[in-house]
Amino acid sequence: MDTKLRILITGFGPFPGAPCNPTQPLVARLVQLRRPALADVGLHGHIFPVTYRAVDSELPDILKAYRPQALLMFGLAARTPYVRIETRARNAVTTLWPDADHTRVRKGSIAGGADAMTFGPHTARLLRAAVGTGIDARPSRDAGSYLCNYLSWRAIEATCGESGPRLAAFVHIPPLARDGARLRKGSMHRVTLEELVDAGEAMLMEMVKLARRATLAND
Repeated sequence: MDTKLRILITGFGPFPGAPCNPTQPLVARLVQLRRPALADVGLHGHIFPVTYRAVDSELPDILKAYRPQALLMFGLAARTPYVRIETRARNAVTTLWPDADHTRVRKGSIAGGADAMTFGPHTARLLRAAVGTGIDARPSRDAGSYLCNYLSWRAIEATCGESGPRLAAFVHIPPLARDGARLRKGSMHRVTLEELVDAGEAMLMEMVKLARRATLAND
């Protein structure tokens, strides 16, 4: 493994109701970015199948393989017409909706203990970075109770480990302009992939700055 700063960018594959998940092309575009500020940064991408088993088995493997200092995760919020910067993960998992493998969990919580865990104050900086591109981005305290929230919880757990990433963030994105899904009443604009890439790049650059500072502070 080289000595570059390493950022892991993740998305999800298709799931019931979303045969084309826009996080896949978004992650693909972000890991291909070539900027002077990224010259000493290793960008790695990963797409999770939308299953609890995949998150539990693949997240530890990719963290061990890439050893990222920061983890930037994206998920689809099909009913939200704006970008949501999640500030926390709730200790909750739906018992109503099965995952893409038709697995339905039987317990409504992820772990014992706290009702929620927060990502940290850096989410406010990611929000400012996204808003600065002109996209409609807002903070969120509720990542749902499906796989996005579940991955968020596991990622925050990983940041608490000695060898885990120092920073993690989860961003919910809306359906793309070319998707046929309806938006909420009163919504006049549907986001495009290019707009998401611009906002994603801004958040990525901010994560690079934050991860670099966190790495220097701990050396």
